[in-house]
Amino acid sequence: MSAPVVRVTGVTKRFGERAAVEDLTVHVNAGETLVLLGPSGCGKTTLLRLIAGLERPGAGEIWLDGRVVASSQRNLVPAHDRRLGFVFQDLALWPHLTVRENLDFVMGSGSVPRSERTERAREILALVRLDTLADRHPHELSGGEQQRAALARALVGRPRLLLLDEPFSSLDPDLRTALREDVGRLQHALQLTAICVTHDRDDAAALADRTVEMHQGRIITRA
Repeated sequence: MSAPVVRVTGVTKRFGERAAVEDLTVHVNAGETLVLLGPSGCGKTTLLRLIAGLERPGAGEIWLDGRVVASSQRNLVPAHDRRLGFVFQDLALWPHLTVRENLDFVMGSGSVPRSERTERAREILALVRLDTLADRHPHELSGGEQQRAALARALVGRPRLLLLDEPFSSLDPDLRTALREDVGRLQHALQLTAICVTHDRDDAAALADRTVEMHQGRIITRA
């Protein structure tokens, strides 16, 4: 059996006296969608940020694709070299850039040759059904379109791992259902490994190959 794409071993992260993540161990296999389920403040987002390289673990190790990328107090591989895409809860789209320019900025940061950027952007925008809206700014898009733009930006770098932080929390039920289906379709089409954070059990049921439930920085159930 091949090594997991993600392996988190004994990781702890504290903010002052509070342990956001406490001695946590979990893995994610290639092509699998793992859902981290639990209430706000239980450590789900902190764990995503640790995997992404946006926080440093106080203890333990984080492995991606068979190499250690972080260990106690150190990020050994910077975030931009971890081959992952991140959809933030607040989307974090650059408001002064069009959808196409948001994607181009990511590709430029990832050293994608300029000759490849137009075609790659076109492919991803078609996948998320935003190809006719590529020249609009985020404020000119609906909530669902903004979510799909954030997803396109996360995917355009062809990540090995997709991280999703409460990606549907601001949407009405019908749009939420449609976007869950979109994410599942894209994950299957692109053969992505994904970790999704949510407090919603319907999200978990729709997306997860496996679910781990967190409470106060620890995993309390696995399914």
